[in-house]
Amino acid sequence: MWKRSKGEKALLAGLLTGLCNGLFGAGGGMVAVFALRALLGYEQARAHATAISIMLPLTAVSALVYAGGSAVDWNALLYVAPSLTLGSILGARLTGKLSPRWLNRIFSALMLAAAVWMLL
Repeated sequence: MWKRSKGEKALLAGLLTGLCNGLFGAGGGMVAVFALRALLGYEQARAHATAISIMLPLTAVSALVYAGGSAVDWNALLYVAPSLTLGSILGARLTGKLSPRWLNRIFSALMLAAAVWMLL
């Protein structure tokens, strides 16, 4: 195991998350959940909740960079934002109700599906 302080591990988790979010435009949350669990030993539900909280400022910064480069489709955003908001609320409530085992299984399946999608 890497013998560093919790603060150093948290800095590494943040760097990895930010790098992935900025580089790929998404996926930072998955990396954050993995990093919080692997580096800091968080339980699954706590890692998810913390990752979501981390993603707000991270996503805002990335969005500003992309918007400044004229890469944002504002018309699509008008349609996606309301349903995305509803889905986020439902997902956050569901996370608190799922057992850590099922939350881990669902998260792992999603990561695997994302990996396959990117490979294809």
